[in-house]
Amino acid sequence: MRVLTGITTTGTPHLGNYVGAIRPALRSSQRNDVDAYFFLADYHALIKTDDPARIQRSTLELAATWLACGLDPERVTFYRQSDIVEIPELTWLLTCICGKGLLNRAHAYKAALDKNAASGADPDEGVTAGLFMYPVLMAADILLFNANQVPVGRDQVQHIEMARDIAASFNHHYGAHFTLPEAVVDSQVATLPGLDGRKMSKSYDNTIPLFAPPEQLKKLIFGIVTDSLAPGQPKQTEGSALFQLYQAFASADESAALARAYAEGIGWADAKQMLFERIEREIAPMRARYQELMAQPHAVEAQLQAGAAKARRSATLFAQRLRQAVGLRPLAVAGGAGAVGVAGGARGAGSAGAAPASAADKPALPSFKQYREPDGRFAFKLTDARGHLLLQSESFATPQEAAQAISRLKAAGYAASPDLHPLLRLGGTSPEGSAGRADPAAAAQAAEAALEALRAAS
Repeated sequence: MRVLTGITTTGTPHLGNYVGAIRPALRSSQRNDVDAYFFLADYHALIKTDDPARIQRSTLELAATWLACGLDPERVTFYRQSDIVEIPELTWLLTCICGKGLLNRAHAYKAALDKNAASGADPDEGVTAGLFMYPVLMAADILLFNANQVPVGRDQVQHIEMARDIAASFNHHYGAHFTLPEAVVDSQVATLPGLDGRKMSKSYDNTIPLFAPPEQLKKLIFGIVTDSLAPGQPKQTEGSALFQLYQAFASADESAALARAYAEGIGWADAKQMLFERIEREIAPMRARYQELMAQPHAVEAQLQAGAAKARRSATLFAQRLRQAVGLRPLAVAGGAGAVGVAGGARGAGSAGAAPASAADKPALPSFKQYREPDGRFAFKLTDARGHLLLQSESFATPQEAAQAISRLKAAGYAASPDLHPLLRLGGTSPEGSAGRADPAAAAQAAEAALEALRAAS
């Protein structure tokens, strides 16, 4: 199960980021059946702010926050969006199959139009192409890594649905390349209220910084808007921003106790003190680590660069496959209508007067060889046209299992078959693969190219 989470680098991380994205994502990443991806969405930040210093500062703050909250870079893939060059490339491929009508329905775009209509301004006033294309960029973030699940707040569910629509359209045109992602919303904390009762958001300037010093944290909490009910008067938990914030940090028993206190007429000052103490109990241990990381930006940068290299090991191969799928291919590669032949100069597929290709003209292709091992189990290997070993399987109990693995590789490719990776070993450089292992990235790229050649020829 691949789970992907990103946060836009437009400001200081706040309690809403922590409760709605960081904490549940980190908990999920501890599961053995989860392959977790975490990224800093600095391309998205360009849509919301034109302050370079703010974006850079926010990137450091968010990276330090993830690490301080317990992210393990060895266990997960942690990277900065702009370090993955394949993301903007995929954004363009998706743009070319995404209907404008779909983007017209995006909540953020419609809100901008409604705001202009209410003020009597031109409908496009202040609406950039970046705002309009935001859902496509978000789809590229998700689809490049074929994420199965994306934890989001309820207000972001539409973007995941749009990513599914875009992925389905691409798959319809070019074959099954993308997994259709699912939104995961924690119904208890999908949207955390801010100081004024609205959604906690940098856009509303109503946030509580996650690692604010204790005295500032207490001051902000005591400034949360409440009604005028006096101590002793029963209070409603429904619609209470104070109660919702407490519930996001407290256990079920703690929340039930505060609900009883509301019914018994707890004073707002006492309720706010309870909220401060509960949040401080969870945040304080992480605050010291955050401050250490903020003082070491070079160490944080090194973590991001290592994460980007890890992410691109799969992204680069997958992007190559997508280029092939849409027709952005070397001219000598078979598989497309009107492909140009390189032998014979002016001869090309489909050229007027071109002679039919003979068997001798056809290039040799990579091939799978299935065999039985001395212990009675079954295995296969993939070799290129010269007999160089590209991929060696582990053994299977039956020849049918080995054949099924071969079929899945032919259909999906090495880069898109992570479930098979534990059963495969990248080959060496000699005709029989006995001269040692090749560079893993180069070997994986060679295996993917061989599988693409087989798909194109089939």
